[in-house]
Amino acid sequence: MDAVNLLDLDGRALEELVQSLGERPFRARQLKRWIHRHGAGDFDSMTDLARSLRDKLRGRAQVAAPTVVSHVTAPDSTQKWLLAVGAKDAVEAVYIPESDRGTLCISTQAGCAVNCLFCSTGKQGFSRNLSTGEIVGQLWLAEHSLRRALAGPSGGAAAGRADRVISNVVLMGMGEPLQNYDAVVPALRLMLDDDAYGLSRRRVTVSTAGMVPQIDRLAQDCPVALAVSLHAPDDALRDTLVPLNRKYPLRDLLAACRRYLRSAPRDFITFEYVMLDGINDSAAQARDLVRLVRDLPCKFNLIPFNPFPGATVGRSPPERIQEFAARLTAAGIVTTTRRTRGDRIDAACGQLAGAVDDRTGIASRNRLRGASVPLRVAS
Repeated sequence: MDAVNLLDLDGRALEELVQSLGERPFRARQLKRWIHRHGAGDFDSMTDLARSLRDKLRGRAQVAAPTVVSHVTAPDSTQKWLLAVGAKDAVEAVYIPESDRGTLCISTQAGCAVNCLFCSTGKQGFSRNLSTGEIVGQLWLAEHSLRRALAGPSGGAAAGRADRVISNVVLMGMGEPLQNYDAVVPALRLMLDDDAYGLSRRRVTVSTAGMVPQIDRLAQDCPVALAVSLHAPDDALRDTLVPLNRKYPLRDLLAACRRYLRSAPRDFITFEYVMLDGINDSAAQARDLVRLVRDLPCKFNLIPFNPFPGATVGRSPPERIQEFAARLTAAGIVTTTRRTRGDRIDAACGQLAGAVDDRTGIASRNRLRGASVPLRVAS
């Protein structure tokens, strides 16, 4: 029988496991603290855990995070881990330090089936969903790796300390999180669990291209901050940029966002908008966006497009991005422009690629289509 990966189990599942071993439920809390707070990967180090439980866990359970293939740091201190998840699949996690926060961007799928026109991950096609343990394992690896680095070569108490380095987690890496709903929700619960990572709901963000039914489910099951990849002010253009729009058009998506706000930890929805030269960055399109969201509390995060090999679109000039932002701001919409981080190590938004085989043929079809992808040019 295969050993269960304890990173796959949220609090409720851990309680069920220890009870099935004849142990009292509070042992699950001890396990969570050792694994997630302190980064323990072996049972011998869990010194206040009953020896009887440690003996039962050996051979039946393990703490198995994805394997680190490479770990690189950019000149701006952004760090990227390339992580093997088996069967030639790999995913990436990116740590972005700021003066007031440390943000980890994690992946939820190997590859992506959504195939947004401007994202390199979608050009590889989709391989598979990650397990809960593979999702949480990215946070586990990054958090405790960063703590050890801060502790220095002597290690000691600082390496096992319980104060966090990572204060924010965004599910904005490879994949569409809400297409992997059943694995993502237990991972979110562990991130929020005070006995694990203890993150605030406001500091955990799920980014989606617009999975309407799953947005409604998330509002009931585990409401965290929500970011929606919008990228266009109308269905005609969004159908091309974000093919998922053909199934869940803007009217349905914005209605789901309004419903989500009833349970959301923040009183606004974040809209992500990649700025594409001559495609979605005109003054008229800024006005259309204002009309589109006029009755929806929101903020916009404008993202300069990050190029990748084979891309058929380009980045909007800085002055056009500034003008676009100014029009949204003048209409009373909080608008920020994301500062590009990690592009020197291909860790910027839209650049995550890893080493995922194209099992769907999407990448091959895209290469054949090349620049022939139809786009409505901004007026």
